[in-house]
Amino acid sequence: MADLTPLSGISGDDSQKESAQAGTSTAVLDPPEQEAQPPIPSGLQLWMHRTSVFLFVLISAVAGVLLIVLPWTPGWTDNYLLLQFPALRAVVASGFFRGCCSGLGLLDIWIGFWEALHYHEHH
Repeated sequence: MADLTPLSGISGDDSQKESAQAGTSTAVLDPPEQEAQPPIPSGLQLWMHRTSVFLFVLISAVAGVLLIVLPWTPGWTDNYLLLQFPALRAVVASGFFRGCCSGLGLLDIWIGFWEALHYHEHH
């Protein structure tokens, strides 16, 4: 049966050749392998991405404006849903709760415009 040890078939001359070849290896000097580039999106995919970003920004802006304005209107507390729950109506009518809703509206607008400003297409 054949000997399967790593150095079993190497004679003295062969081991010297391998050590010489190992010393001349340029693996450190070789340029790094380039990473695979992502596939280029088709025209339809590009327009779908643009449309989805536009709709996200639009919905974020509209929801943000509604969250800023609606808590300060009379319809915020004088609606049919809150008439049945007076304790919840008192909480919703407080300035702190209205301010939190307006703050969430500002945050929503900021997120939408941040997405619009940081939009880039992969070429």
